[in-house]
Amino acid sequence: MHSRRHFLKVSGMLAALPTLGKTAFAKDKVANRPLVVSTWEHGGPANLAAWKVLSSGGKAIDAVEQGVMIPEADPNVMTVGYGGYPDSEGKVTLDACIMDHKQNCGSVAFLENIKHPIAVARKVMDKTPHVMLVGEGALNFAKSQGFSEENLLTDKAKKLWQTWRKNPTWPPQINIENHDTIGMLAVDERGDLSGACTTSGASFKLRGRVGDSPIIGAGLFVDNDIGAATATGMGELMMKTVGCFSVVEIMRQGASPQEACKEAVERIASKLDDYRQYQVGFLAINKQGDVGAYAIQSGFNYAVQDKSGAQLIDSRSKLA
Repeated sequence: MHSRRHFLKVSGMLAALPTLGKTAFAKDKVANRPLVVSTWEHGGPANLAAWKVLSSGGKAIDAVEQGVMIPEADPNVMTVGYGGYPDSEGKVTLDACIMDHKQNCGSVAFLENIKHPIAVARKVMDKTPHVMLVGEGALNFAKSQGFSEENLLTDKAKKLWQTWRKNPTWPPQINIENHDTIGMLAVDERGDLSGACTTSGASFKLRGRVGDSPIIGAGLFVDNDIGAATATGMGELMMKTVGCFSVVEIMRQGASPQEACKEAVERIASKLDDYRQYQVGFLAINKQGDVGAYAIQSGFNYAVQDKSGAQLIDSRSKLA
């Protein structure tokens, strides 16, 4: 049962690649760990919760789950969890995934009325032979695990939806929300990596739309031999390119997290007729605790927490 929970491995394809993964890092470099990073300004409070776990010797998988639950419960973070922007029909639907150092993972999509989809995703990982549950099935599973239904549509979000409905436009402008999905990556003091990603998705999206955030390999990927990556921006582009898997595979070839994020963004941008119309951003770490981030548009930032303290850093970008 445990083996069936593992994300499908690509051993056949990777066997043909150079085995740089465990030798690409300088052996004499002191690892910066524990470490937690997350996307956007609301990653700061999330990192603090994760850091309480990591700094006391806890596991990365517990840290990322506890960390992203902070913005999930904050109605002022309108792209995650409670208070998130509704879909085109005025319903809040949530997506999330989580992945540990053994490539165990769990995911939920199109989940309604549950404040903490990341906790449900963790239950999918720990308690079922599956990777993903969606819609009514995900909700029924959540209730069977003791989660309670509650209304996630706040008055503020409802009013914004009512205003949008008077003159609906799609797609919304680039970075109209500015603060987006939260993706979190951590490495604990043992050197084990984990990640989590959770969102309410694109504002006023078509009913039933699911983006990259709950998709292992697209919105999140972890390889404990190499590193981990998470994404933000237009989810469809990460889904088409398996973006976070690509970032980790570029690191496998010896690239730093920064180099890998930039290369993955450049690959996506090169396939678009006019990349200036889109936003894609990646955040990555490696086993040593090195961090990198890169986006098409400026404005993407990320939060970092380690033994030296907390930082909010503006990502480098293709467009100034």
